[in-house]
Amino acid sequence: MTAPLVLSMGDPAGIGPEITAKAWARRETEALPPFVAIGDPRAIARVWNGPMEAVAQPSDVAAVFGRALPVLAVPGAGDVTPGAPDLEGARCALQSLELAAGLAVQGAAGALVTGPVSKAQLYRVGFTQPGQTEFVTDRCGIARDNAVMMLAGPSLRVVPITTHVALADVPRLLTIDLVLAKARATVRGLRRTFGIAEPRLAFAGLNPHAGESGEMGREEIDVLEPAISILRSEGIDCAGPMAADTMFHPRARARYDAALCCYHDQALLPLKTLHFDEGVNVTLGLPIVRTSPDHGTAFAIAGHDVAEPGAMIAAIRLAGEAARRRTAARACG
Repeated sequence: MTAPLVLSMGDPAGIGPEITAKAWARRETEALPPFVAIGDPRAIARVWNGPMEAVAQPSDVAAVFGRALPVLAVPGAGDVTPGAPDLEGARCALQSLELAAGLAVQGAAGALVTGPVSKAQLYRVGFTQPGQTEFVTDRCGIARDNAVMMLAGPSLRVVPITTHVALADVPRLLTIDLVLAKARATVRGLRRTFGIAEPRLAFAGLNPHAGESGEMGREEIDVLEPAISILRSEGIDCAGPMAADTMFHPRARARYDAALCCYHDQALLPLKTLHFDEGVNVTLGLPIVRTSPDHGTAFAIAGHDVAEPGAMIAAIRLAGEAARRRTAARACG
């Protein structure tokens, strides 16, 4: 049996508390696995009048989940005002993330789901990582190049080879070794998290028209093509480098299981266009399962009861499915 999931609610002034509560309210219709919300319960009470019940640890969740949203309280968010982030809320969000990640790494939770945070606020209270993906990766003791940020929706999965860096730095950072590390971690993750036995990868070129045989840049020739050749020699099904403007239409998407893109927006633009309310951020290459809704804190709509919980529901569902696969794999030896 898989242990309950832990869910850090993110910034208490954002929509994290609201979409967490709405996900619990739809637990039966969406067939969601048991989870516990970690954060300040007052943040939920500000935006939802449904039942909550305090728990001390994830093992208490099963007895509570059917009748109330289980909450493992992290006090100290201050006087929570939806849409008005402050430093007390940022400290609460960071403490919630620390606790949730620790429980997952210790094996007390089946998976980790992280709610949306404000990195600008977190930086003001001493947060040093580029984002939650890097934070969780460090807590797991994994080298960052061996972990992969994948964005997944119903019809598309994308991996940015470089992530939270300036666009001007991408050509310098895009190396054969980095491409190989991200591709290999993606293959392992597709097998382990999504149950795809023989993953198919597609690579987007960095330059327009994938460089046009070197006329518009040599990154495809000097970096991507050698990396793809090595991956093919290892038996990995790879296509590309492809022109990014022709690889995301329906017929193209049917030919691969994940698209590896050279930079952040090249990957996230098609994913968010197709699946804005369903996109899930999943970190591959970790000893734990970690997912997150692929959207931000949405401070502008926090507290107005209009936040859509679809991405949070998808993140919880994917985390539960991946956790069950890992539990079953361990049982089989």
